[in-house]
Amino acid sequence: MKFGELKSIGHNIADSLASGICLLVGYYEIDIFSEAAASPAGYIEVDFLTGTSSGSPTSPTLTKVIKLYRDALDQLCASHGTSASSFASLTARFAVDRRYGRHFTVAVEDQSGRRSVDEYLGIPGRKLKVR
Repeated sequence: MKFGELKSIGHNIADSLASGICLLVGYYEIDIFSEAAASPAGYIEVDFLTGTSSGSPTSPTLTKVIKLYRDALDQLCASHGTSASSFASLTARFAVDRRYGRHFTVAVEDQSGRRSVDEYLGIPGRKLKVR
């Protein structure tokens, strides 16, 4: 599996959750950014391999959706011709701030230790280009 394909999967799953229209798991009104901004931590970091989160507390519904994404990851990977075991880690950090507004950072690591961290702005997530 090419590393670029793993990065694509990471972006797709994080962008789906960021959009709030989580078709992959059957939920249609989730706002992870509002929940992230509602506490002093100011962010929610999701581990898609374990179905857990850290940072700001999450509502029971968002907690359930995050676990559903863990379960849906295998299906998404299969559609790309791989499996979730290709990832050593797959996390996304969702936050809101004055400079970037709604943004998320996706961190992907494969089993051989190759790692990538990409930042995305808005919904849908557009890659942040540094000049």
